[in-house]
Amino acid sequence: MKIIFCFLLLLGVTASAQDLSLYQKKEFKLSEKTMPYRILFPENYDRTKKYPLVLFLHGAGERGNDNEKQLTHGAKLFLSPEARKDFQSIVIFPQCRAEGFWGNVNIDRTKTPLVFDFDYSQPATDQLEIVITLLKKIIKEESVDKKRVYITGLSMGGMGTFEAVYRFPKLFAAALPICGGGDSKHYIKGVKAIPFWIFHGADDAVVNAKYSREMVEKLKSIGVNVKYSEYPGINHNSWDNAFAEPEFLKWIFSNKRK
Repeated sequence: MKIIFCFLLLLGVTASAQDLSLYQKKEFKLSEKTMPYRILFPENYDRTKKYPLVLFLHGAGERGNDNEKQLTHGAKLFLSPEARKDFQSIVIFPQCRAEGFWGNVNIDRTKTPLVFDFDYSQPATDQLEIVITLLKKIIKEESVDKKRVYITGLSMGGMGTFEAVYRFPKLFAAALPICGGGDSKHYIKGVKAIPFWIFHGADDAVVNAKYSREMVEKLKSIGVNVKYSEYPGINHNSWDNAFAEPEFLKWIFSNKRK
């Protein structure tokens, strides 16, 4: 029985690794800087058709240059039978350098939860600039429906999601920041056309839920269509709850820029 169990376990691990290998390994170079990224194409990719695109920004724990860790959270969601069949899309998982950050934020690490001071008056980080340049390149070169480009991310990536939409509002059709936060002072009506679905754990001990709540209130005040899911008793890993939402994929792909 133990032998059978181990064999089945091995099969599961192998299958999982094989699935993730569907994300092709690539590198993007800009101004002598290199960003590793993985890209997933629809089954039977047809260049005569136009496909929606999802940009996924990982958290701080997945930074580096191995072009592997950024697939830790979220990648399997887009490999599900439902996603591959009903929501055919191009999905990009870039990897932020080890000491980089998607968003422009100062962090006080002496306190728990951490204290974040977002400042969009400063230039975008080099990592955000690179990833947006990469995104524009893929939109230009691949069969992308420009009216259906989406962005999501968790933790540091949730912060990057808020900032990317603020700085490049004409790029995106919808945004789904998870356990992140943003500079609510600078958010303006330029993002009014972009719907948000925001997620956070009520008991997040790393990024306090107040940062998402503040963004929800600001977005509502400027007329943005915003949906907020806060999970009681959940710590920082609210991405597990977000990805388990029955409408997560359907909501993403239902949005289209006018």
